[in-house]
Amino acid sequence: MQKLLLRIDHFNTLVGHAFAWTIVLLTLVISYEVFSRYVLNAPHAWVFDASYMLYGTLFMMAGAYTLATGGHVRGDVLYGFFRPRTQAILDLILYLLFFVPGVLALCWAGWDFAAESWAINEHSSVTSDGPPVYPFKAIIPLAGGVLMLQGVVEIIRCIICIRQGEWPSRTHDVEEVDVEKLRKMVHADDVEGSAK
Repeated sequence: MQKLLLRIDHFNTLVGHAFAWTIVLLTLVISYEVFSRYVLNAPHAWVFDASYMLYGTLFMMAGAYTLATGGHVRGDVLYGFFRPRTQAILDLILYLLFFVPGVLALCWAGWDFAAESWAINEHSSVTSDGPPVYPFKAIIPLAGGVLMLQGVVEIIRCIICIRQGEWPSRTHDVEEVDVEKLRKMVHADDVEGSAK
């Protein structure tokens, strides 16, 4: 079971890494528009649509990756002081009450939203000849699907933790701060201080 959970973590990490490249594309589009607007004095109306579609795609497709790596912000200060079993019970309740219904609603409404957009060959109405919107809207149910897949993994992890009393391992990805290196540095300072 643990191998399956880690494979799904790995899959969502790959999806997150793949869609992270949209930030490069977004940067190139915005840079091109700034150059075109201020140097060539030739702005493009489609850039507004392209920028919000690229950013929206990045934001939506990063949800499952962030959940897989435990990167979502927790608002409860006390949560970190709870035992793992108590954390798992709390997480399980919240997943069942809020996460599952919310993501199912996202998938259901997103599917209808995207299907209608594809059926009418929807284009942006911000400009007279706006880019197609239907590929962007198709991302909504796709993002909901991978988020729900990761949510099921997290629910299973909660159940395992409730039974065993400790959290099962999860996939770890790059962190902004190398926590282990920082701990060693802090510990090295403690050792040096006690030696004096």
